[in-house]
Amino acid sequence: MEALQGLSWGIIAPIFIIQLILVIVALIDLTKIHQTNGPKWVWALVIIFINIVGPIAYFIAGRKQA
Repeated sequence: MEALQGLSWGIIAPIFIIQLILVIVALIDLTKIHQTNGPKWVWALVIIFINIVGPIAYFIAGRKQA
């Protein structure tokens, strides 16, 4: 518990908020898009479980380009 008291929440809180926003936006986009590069359930797992990199990977490689 002492380790949490030494953390600088001024730096960690914005990163956490950005991660949360990225996950929410990526999941909303995943539900609205018709076709993806790969199964949607796999992209949902990637977005949820691979922190900041998962949503970014979805936006770069997961969406089918028209």
